[in-house]
Amino acid sequence: MAFGDLLEMVGGLGKFQAIHIVLLSIPYIFASCHNVLQNFMAAVPDHWCRVPQGDQGSRYLNVTEELLREEFLRVFLPLDEEGRPDKCRMYSSPQWHLLGTNETQGNGSQPDTQACTDGWVYNRSQFTSTIVTEWDLVCDRKSLKQMVQSIYMAGLLIGACVLGRLSDKFGRRTLLLWSHFLVAVSGTCGAFSSSFPLFCFWRFLSGVGLSGVIINGLSLTVEWIPTRVRTKLSLISFVGYTTGQLLLAGIAYGLKDWRWIQFSVSAPFLVFFLYSWWLSESARWLIVNGKEHVALKQLKRVAKLNGREAEGERLTVEILKASVENDQLTDKSQSVLDLFRTPVMRRITCCMMVVWFSMSFAYYGLSIDLQGFGVNIYLIQLIFGAVDFPAKIVTFLTLSLIGRRFTQVTSLTLAGSTLLANAIIPKDLQTVRISLAAFGKGCLAATFSGCYLHTGELFPTVVRQTGMGLSSSMARLGAMVAPVVRMSGDYIPFLPSTIYGGMAVIAGVTAFFLLETRNVPLPETIDDVENRAKKSSKRVSKLRNEDVPLQEVHTSLMKQTVEAHPTPHPDAAAPCSYLKAGRP
Repeated sequence: MAFGDLLEMVGGLGKFQAIHIVLLSIPYIFASCHNVLQNFMAAVPDHWCRVPQGDQGSRYLNVTEELLREEFLRVFLPLDEEGRPDKCRMYSSPQWHLLGTNETQGNGSQPDTQACTDGWVYNRSQFTSTIVTEWDLVCDRKSLKQMVQSIYMAGLLIGACVLGRLSDKFGRRTLLLWSHFLVAVSGTCGAFSSSFPLFCFWRFLSGVGLSGVIINGLSLTVEWIPTRVRTKLSLISFVGYTTGQLLLAGIAYGLKDWRWIQFSVSAPFLVFFLYSWWLSESARWLIVNGKEHVALKQLKRVAKLNGREAEGERLTVEILKASVENDQLTDKSQSVLDLFRTPVMRRITCCMMVVWFSMSFAYYGLSIDLQGFGVNIYLIQLIFGAVDFPAKIVTFLTLSLIGRRFTQVTSLTLAGSTLLANAIIPKDLQTVRISLAAFGKGCLAATFSGCYLHTGELFPTVVRQTGMGLSSSMARLGAMVAPVVRMSGDYIPFLPSTIYGGMAVIAGVTAFFLLETRNVPLPETIDDVENRAKKSSKRVSKLRNEDVPLQEVHTSLMKQTVEAHPTPHPDAAAPCSYLKAGRP
């Protein structure tokens, strides 16, 4: 009896699984809030140098506050190219002759200017407080704003590398509990940080904890549901991610203070920590790690909740041990070097590294700078979140009816093309720019959904976890680099969109060299991948030389694949089965 049969025996998709999936999916909503929290927490309001208002100013002026804003500022601040007070410079000495005139300077020479000396004044009509206004992350310090997002993404990367492996040793549920608690504590402490370095430290820990939440949550999800429904139910996490983006817009609009916004998306993890004690540890992990008696107790508990108490009582320790013997044969640890030893595996690995890096690089490059579109930030966040729903529906259809490679190539190419187009469209055409950006963001969201599926089906069972871990690390690296590239827009406005779009197009071309895996059983070993690619190449070449119709070529290839793998792997219907050991 295989382990999948044990799950079916104790209820398959019953009451326990329904509650289990819902409880594990709710944290994804708030995890997505953290990923794009930068848009609101680090928003940059209008600002200008703080001007002196001492005895000298009061001696010359007896005006209302409104005139003070319009007239008094002209004495101390030069105007920028748009005729507004400069954000980073002030006159070295007051230009009182400009008061009450339409002149920009008193004579033919340009007055000397200097950097702001007494801080800045901020327009707080949209946000009462952000980390930018809290620690003056403007002008010469504006790069620190982007550094915060890179530090957070570095936390996600470290968490993916460390917590995934720790879950193999200590269990998925244990690491999930710890991750929920870490996010609750670090997020709350970060919300009330007294200094910028301390805030960055807590933000880093939030990234580490959230990576553990995502990894171990997905692991527990797929390891407690039958293989026949894993593909459909794994999409719930992506729906939760999209819901979180919509929720964040409402939270930010209602609170308007960065401390309370961060607290509101971090405090719920304390609730998740408390109810996660109800969750059951992965029975498969327990059996593999020699804890059969604990696994038997958990399975009987599941059977009771699903109304299969009689079937649960028939289970024994010997049955549990036998259920994972075959899995253990193909679950031996492999080195990352095994991904590069053979030609086909090397091609797959290199292509997936480029695709994952570029996909995440472009996605976060587009998603974390909503202010750059020059419209209401709450509205555009809603648009960017809502566009994911139709994108995921279209992705599901193309993945099921056309193929994985087609979906990847098309979505990446379209996303890159729209970003490149946006780089040359004037900022005056806001509607056009927002429409293209929303379409591109939807295409990138589609790429994310398809990439998890395609990658899990490309790597063979013996190195699937290793391959997914490397791919996930490249995605985190792309997300770390994206804010750094965004800073180049301060000098060349069209450069960031050009780089993001160019990388997405390159990834689309790269994805063309991947193998199609639709309706193909999962490969078990590296030799399976190599032999399948070689036989398919020879078969296609032979059929082309014989001028066989395309439909017959496809039929022959499918027949050959089935003959090579007469007995599909138990996880063939589970593209996310690579998560069974809890790695990213």
